[in-house]
Amino acid sequence: MARKTAAHASPSRCRLPASALRRRQLAASAWLYLTFLAVATIMAGTFVLAFMASLKVDPLERPFRFYFDQLNPAAWIAAARLGQEGAGDALWGGFSPGAKIAFGVTYAAPADTTIVEPKAEIPRRRPGSGIAAALMRDYAADYASIALKSSSSETMQVRDERGIWQAWPTRTFVYEITYRPDRQNRPRIERTPLNLTAPPSQTLIDSPISPSRSERRGRLLSWDNITPGALGLIFNNYRRVINETADLQTGKSLFGSWLVNSLAIATGRLLLTLVVASLAGYALARLKFRGSRLLFAALIFSMTIPAQVTFVSNYLIFRDLSLLNTPWSVIVVFVASANVLLMKQFFEGFPREIEEAAIVDGANRFQVFWKIVLPNAKPALLVNAILAFQGAWNDFFWPLVLITSPPEALTVQVGLLSLRRSFGGAQGDWGLVLAGAFLSVVPVLILFVLFQRHIVPTQFTKGIT
Repeated sequence: MARKTAAHASPSRCRLPASALRRRQLAASAWLYLTFLAVATIMAGTFVLAFMASLKVDPLERPFRFYFDQLNPAAWIAAARLGQEGAGDALWGGFSPGAKIAFGVTYAAPADTTIVEPKAEIPRRRPGSGIAAALMRDYAADYASIALKSSSSETMQVRDERGIWQAWPTRTFVYEITYRPDRQNRPRIERTPLNLTAPPSQTLIDSPISPSRSERRGRLLSWDNITPGALGLIFNNYRRVINETADLQTGKSLFGSWLVNSLAIATGRLLLTLVVASLAGYALARLKFRGSRLLFAALIFSMTIPAQVTFVSNYLIFRDLSLLNTPWSVIVVFVASANVLLMKQFFEGFPREIEEAAIVDGANRFQVFWKIVLPNAKPALLVNAILAFQGAWNDFFWPLVLITSPPEALTVQVGLLSLRRSFGGAQGDWGLVLAGAFLSVVPVLILFVLFQRHIVPTQFTKGIT
């Protein structure tokens, strides 16, 4: 009787009703979901912010603006019109024979101030810096003529510091830029730069596309290209990273070569990893031989050894084999310990009865592996393929050590380092560097998007969680 009373006296030992347990489970699930959602939002927000910065002319500007021409549909339409007038190409623009471009700007000035016509010129400006400056042969300044086509005056209401509305005069100047028919050769030019110099009392309040920079305390407004086209305006940095990273002798895009090299190395290492990991994993999981445990222990121990510990010996081996500055050296210098371990874990979970039935039917060990076990190991192979491709694509250390010349033989990760040295730093052209970094991410994203639906919950994935 005393025990019964004590049991009733401790409510903590009483089982909660099913509805209360259900509410607790739902609350815990909701908190877990919100936590993951917050983490994903922070990570995605950082990624989106970096992508926005890669589109800007000056990604380091302070304060950071979230609305600029590359995200403004009105600027896209204006850029498409200017590109069509400049080269008959509304997407990528340019400046070609027969061009007749109307470019209007509007200035405002305080009351009782006369607005004068700004000095307009097509400057002889090299695009970007480094290699692009050395490759440029034709300038729009040598083939373009600019003249004032028309001007009109209006007024606008402006509130001053005291809150009093004032009527400020405004004046719109429309310039016509044409391709001079008297010039020989007459090439198609990618850019049409423009400079406008006005008194400091005048302020630019409207233009089809925003100036690339403002200098001399706002007196000089400079456009790198007034005929960009819609896509040329939005993805100008991405187009530059392809065109301006070129070989001085051949003119071939180095960034394109770096992408091809990285793709070839990642594909080669992927295939080699799948072959070695599947064969070694199956042997360790099914074949019983002397020293198998010692071999497995050595495999686990090798996962703890950094690549920097063995790079001198590996470098000397590849030097003696004359494999330096070739993709083969980067393909074969890999450690597949983790991949072998994953395949071994999958094969150990595969039913032995199926293999034994195939052996009874007359199949040998290799036929069992090739025709029965391997086709059922697609989830494990896909995980290994993604890990191997991503590891090879993002590998920086071994390509930096083993491939040093020529420039077109580099991988994209090492190439990004050369972009930083050529365009970043003192040059300050970080938009191009950011665009190159985002282009290097695209193949890995495509790989995940294409194959993520094939990675389904199996005995393999249950075993590694």
